[in-house]
Amino acid sequence: MRHVFPCGTLTLDFVGTLQERRATVPIERIGAPGLLDSWFVESGLLDERPVSDHADLRAALELREAIYLLVRARLDGDALPAGAVTAVNRRAAGVPVALWLGPGGTSRRGTAAQALADLAREAVEIVAGRDAALLRECGRPECTQVYLDRSRGRRREWCAMWTCGNRVKAAALRARRRQ
Repeated sequence: MRHVFPCGTLTLDFVGTLQERRATVPIERIGAPGLLDSWFVESGLLDERPVSDHADLRAALELREAIYLLVRARLDGDALPAGAVTAVNRRAAGVPVALWLGPGGTSRRGTAAQALADLAREAVEIVAGRDAALLRECGRPECTQVYLDRSRGRRREWCAMWTCGNRVKAAALRARRRQ
């Protein structure tokens, strides 16, 4: 597995495919059509690689950044940017991934455009629904992952304890030991 899914929602995990956004050189996890295809399969959004092309990749990157702008606006308490709203709505209006019943159970089939439509619809539900109040950004300064804080007391600080939380706590322990 080459991708990580710490956020609990595919859409926010998709936004996290550009890691460390504030860094001089952010880390791009879906920079090629094949990487986009592997993300779709590893996330469980599709069961088979859709064989994306460069146009699909451009559409995915555009959608990812539009979703990030909407999430960022919600986090900052700002109005939703009109261009991002338009981009997400345009994708959300697309045909969804098909769920197929077969002898071995169900499978999720579709194109990259269909997978992006599903992600856009989930983004609309998050940004416009009750979950918008649960949006948080990871507390590790280098990380820009966003997630829904469903913890008891709504006091979760990191996108994932096993990554960022562990790093922050280990750094704090090292700092205390140096003193």
